[in-house]
Amino acid sequence: MSFPRYPEYKDSGVEWLGQVPAHWGVPRLRFTAQLNPSKNEVRQLPAETAVTFLPMEAIGEDGSVDLSRERTLADVAEGYTFVRDGDVAFAKITPCFENGKGAIMRGLQNGIGFGTTELIVVRPDKQKLSPSFLHYLFTSTVFRQAGESSMYGAGGQKRVPDSFVRDAVIPLPPTGEQEMIGAFLDHEIDKLDALVAEQERLIALLKEKRQAVISHAVTKGLNPDAPIKDSGVEWLGAVPAHWSVIPLKFLASIRTGIAKGKEHGSIPVVDLPYLRVANVQDGHLDLSEIMTMPVPVSDVPRYLLQAGDVLMNEGGDFDKLGRGAVWNGEIERCVTQNHVFAVRPTLVSSEWLAAYSGSAAAQFYFMSRSKQSTNLASISSTNIMELPVVMPPESEQATILNYLKAARRAFDELGDNARLAVELLRGRREALITAAVTGQIDVRGLAPAEAA
Repeated sequence: MSFPRYPEYKDSGVEWLGQVPAHWGVPRLRFTAQLNPSKNEVRQLPAETAVTFLPMEAIGEDGSVDLSRERTLADVAEGYTFVRDGDVAFAKITPCFENGKGAIMRGLQNGIGFGTTELIVVRPDKQKLSPSFLHYLFTSTVFRQAGESSMYGAGGQKRVPDSFVRDAVIPLPPTGEQEMIGAFLDHEIDKLDALVAEQERLIALLKEKRQAVISHAVTKGLNPDAPIKDSGVEWLGAVPAHWSVIPLKFLASIRTGIAKGKEHGSIPVVDLPYLRVANVQDGHLDLSEIMTMPVPVSDVPRYLLQAGDVLMNEGGDFDKLGRGAVWNGEIERCVTQNHVFAVRPTLVSSEWLAAYSGSAAAQFYFMSRSKQSTNLASISSTNIMELPVVMPPESEQATILNYLKAARRAFDELGDNARLAVELLRGRREALITAAVTGQIDVRGLAPAEAA
């Protein structure tokens, strides 16, 4: 859908803003709002007054705010940023600023909140500036790009200075028009966000279905009429009667990786590329970022990967545990960190073992044998090698693997299409916000009836 433009424009005098509608103002923000308001207004309140607590994770990139955390005023009166209902806040630190973390404060306990000091809080003069319009302006691509260029700090911890926000020249429509722009964007963004959520649900469903198809194929086969037998493994259940179930230790050997940070003294070393947990994905390798580490020359033959090795993760997040991918010699003279095992098949196909290790059955086994802490798990090489592996005849393995190759391709194509749709929808969301708040489109006649 295309939108009309305003009939007349003028130069804003600001490079990042460009031209704005002729009847809009272009004041500095400090003349229309208060930056980081004083806490004095709440100091007379009882110390036990309940307030909303807002760590960075409570502020969404979609304008949402998690209001579930509470503190007493005594707990947060010092060392935190003060907000109240109607304020507009956004993150000033990388990467949260670039990602658009920010929101209008609404529904705070007793109308009061305290949050991370990495927030910039702006209290608009509502006679001049609508909170909704201001929030969308802060979210716009042009404002964020201008803010990024003014950031200070070394390394990854850079921040937007208060002075940039205070002195920013902003586009300022008449207040009624600001309300119409805010209402239009609320309506359109809600629709776009609903479409994004729909595509994200589809991506999650495709992932579940993909896993189910793989798991069924490698544990039950493709013939629904095949006779079955008890596998003898409680969590595995019945398998086709002509299949075997053999512990991995009888089908392969395992090699651990190298611990980082070891001191080698005067021992001769050579720098070699190595794989980390992040490189070993579910059924494939991500080799976009490879680092090197020193390896004693005498240890190189012991640790070098060979084509056909199946890489399995020793630990990390629950979904990373044990997941496997086949190494095909993509990088010459490569090793693994100690959190990645190299399983070297002798009596099992590398492709079959990798497919089976990604099944729900194998993942259940890895989790049941792992050591677990909050959101993290790890498994020993001994437990990896005790994995009961379902073994069809070789010809049937080949048939199943060909079926899975086609199925994965189909699921991946659907998933890629859904992810592309999400990317396009998010791009349209950003473009629409930026165009509306800078006056590149005229939405006055397009706002919902209640705001017109």
